[in-house]
Amino acid sequence: MTASGRPGSSRLLLALAALAVAFAAADTYVVVLALPDMMTSVGVPADQLQRAAPIVSGFLLGYVAMLPLIGRIADLRGRVPVLVMALVLFAVGSLVTTLAYDMPSIVAGRFLQGVGGGGLVPATLALVADLYPADRRGVPLGIVSAVQELGSVIGPLFGAVVLAVADWRAIFAINLVVGLLLAVAIKRLATPPASPSVEEGRRPATRPRPDLVGILLLAVTLVAGTIVFVQPEALRRDLTWGGLFVPYAGSGRWLTPIGTIAVVAMLLLLAWCLLARRPLLDLRGWGRSLVDADLVGALLLAVALGGVILAFATADPKVEVFSPLGRWYLAVAVVGAVAFAWHLRRASDPLVPRGSLRRTPAWGALVVSFFIGSALIAALIDIPLFARTTVYPDSQLAAALVLVRFLVALPVGAVVGGYLIRRFAPGPVTAAGMLMAAVAFVLMTRWGLTTLEEPVANVALLLGGFGFGLALAPVNAALLAFTDDAVHGVASALVVVARMVGMLVGISALTTIGLRRYYAEQGVVPPVQEVCDGRSRCKEFSDLLRVAGIAQEHAVFWGAAGCAVVAAVLALVLFRQARPTSLTTRDLLSTAG
Repeated sequence: MTASGRPGSSRLLLALAALAVAFAAADTYVVVLALPDMMTSVGVPADQLQRAAPIVSGFLLGYVAMLPLIGRIADLRGRVPVLVMALVLFAVGSLVTTLAYDMPSIVAGRFLQGVGGGGLVPATLALVADLYPADRRGVPLGIVSAVQELGSVIGPLFGAVVLAVADWRAIFAINLVVGLLLAVAIKRLATPPASPSVEEGRRPATRPRPDLVGILLLAVTLVAGTIVFVQPEALRRDLTWGGLFVPYAGSGRWLTPIGTIAVVAMLLLLAWCLLARRPLLDLRGWGRSLVDADLVGALLLAVALGGVILAFATADPKVEVFSPLGRWYLAVAVVGAVAFAWHLRRASDPLVPRGSLRRTPAWGALVVSFFIGSALIAALIDIPLFARTTVYPDSQLAAALVLVRFLVALPVGAVVGGYLIRRFAPGPVTAAGMLMAAVAFVLMTRWGLTTLEEPVANVALLLGGFGFGLALAPVNAALLAFTDDAVHGVASALVVVARMVGMLVGISALTTIGLRRYYAEQGVVPPVQEVCDGRSRCKEFSDLLRVAGIAQEHAVFWGAAGCAVVAAVLALVLFRQARPTSLTTRDLLSTAG
């Protein structure tokens, strides 16, 4: 069946959801090129890159830490409402980021973008399970998984194109528009058309009247808030309107008449949405969903995941896997994890229902996904770094384009993997894909100064992308086949969390290994003053440093190959029970509530 009773509407709905996932995933990497300009705009010097860490970690916190809660709400409230609300949150975060004037505001915007962008993933994966039986969901799962990973290259390219013609704020303004358009399109597509009653004496169904009070309060909040953020120079200098920007005390923007108007309007909007019968936003309903989804458990899990994210995202790999401050973050993560485990045993309706991951392929999908993420991040980060070290030292965009060869093969592999699991068990398909990735990494360890300019480099890039793509759909298929329909949302969220945490741990550990190799190689390079006594000698010294950099990347590729082999072995062992089984396709209307 379809969302609206029209043939093909479910496929269009899934296509829009996958497009939203791709766009949100791209936002994870869109700051790669824009970060220096973003720092300067909020008063952080471009040469103090370490101070920009909250811009990146804030997005990751929102993306990962809130995923299980949003996935559980998708199980309880429906996939489409969560998709729409996630897109709205993504759009609001984009608006705040666009207008940001200091570090707290830009981090808040990125956090909201992360929450919204992350919420799209479990809802879309669960939507696939709703629309397709187990023996037919392989290809759509592969497509959704592929578009999520494509964000790693789409993001930097999208940022580069926009920065070539506009300011960095235009990137997030485009995100705002696209997010709202997709939210409206998905909402309208999933809403069945009202049909007039044929019974005599009954009036045809009518649409509910719009909440004019809510719309007015929202408009005042947005206009006044935008003025607070932007502070137009013409208004500030005007004798009449300039008083709106004079603080009552201190120098805060919100302690001004216009700031007060924005805050009061927002509070009135929240109160109206809580008390009105048919408000613009059903806050009472979403509040009940938060409680039903186990908000306490979600917060405890967020503390545990947040501690891990901050421990590795703020690490200095030149010193160790995580910094001394990271040890405290990990301690907090351990406390949060213990408290979460205790809560799951005592709560009557916990975030992760007891026994939902009891089957080996279900929890095994989380473990395999962790090691896939640990290997995948080496390709996403270190292939462009290798290009910068060798053939493109002066062009970050050209180095990023090298990764396109890898990512072109990824969706192809994902679609092929989706077809293969119709005949073969997920375990062998996943193992085959990860062994291909391992072979590709081993080939990368033989790259030299000019290899990327030679056709032979395409073998490793295409083989690696195809291998990772081949493994994505079977992991999700095993998870969904061995979990109940009622927990597909939270289960899908957890497998994404496992992969993201694997990426964070993997890049920190592998980079540390690579840097140790780099410093070992650099130790045999003579001091610059001993060799750089002329142009040719300086070039020779530069080549020696590049060789040391290549040795660093080779060490990372060897480590990634090891992670890929571990993922392959675990898939064979943990997915040995997994077989394609037919399940009844559920009506989207019933899942959408």
